[in-house]
Amino acid sequence: MNLSIVQYGDPVIRSKGARIEKIDDRIRELAQNMIETMHEANGVGLAAQQIGEPLQLAVLDVSQVEDRPSIMKLNGQDVDPAGAMPLVLINPEVALGNETDTGTEGCLSFPEITGEISRSKSIVVRGQDLEGNAIEIETTGFLARAIQHEVDHLNGILFIDRMSSAAKMGLSSRLKRLQKETQRGLKHRQRAIAETTL
Repeated sequence: MNLSIVQYGDPVIRSKGARIEKIDDRIRELAQNMIETMHEANGVGLAAQQIGEPLQLAVLDVSQVEDRPSIMKLNGQDVDPAGAMPLVLINPEVALGNETDTGTEGCLSFPEITGEISRSKSIVVRGQDLEGNAIEIETTGFLARAIQHEVDHLNGILFIDRMSSAAKMGLSSRLKRLQKETQRGLKHRQRAIAETTL
């Protein structure tokens, strides 16, 4: 099921996700719907906040990204990142490597806005999969960047928060416009809901 993607300006996007204590059918269905939504939107990652659910849940799929390679170990074994996709991360915690590089990032919650963001080149992420098994992923390259972006979302941090002040300043009018449009849409939705419940 294709879900609506929340855009910048909706307060849920700044929410820190609640830890998922029980991986039940609702969580599994939510993850599946998030994967479909991400694919439909041609994204490489989607956090639960982006579909209005402040939970520690993110999905990723970098298998279609050929010009920015990734290297991946899953539970200590070398794996082909494309074969491990889509990836579901529940309650992820990231340990960042020391080396950083800068790369272009976009975000499904910020249509047509991109920025140069500095991230760690390599990371180790620990979390759970949909079966509740503990997983550990060591990765470098584009997957490392994508995971950092999504885990930031789970903590209420947006990629614009990681931009240089000059870059953010250059985007300020577009960001304000997006924020206003989103808030107008929210007010309209709230009015519609209020009218249907009267």
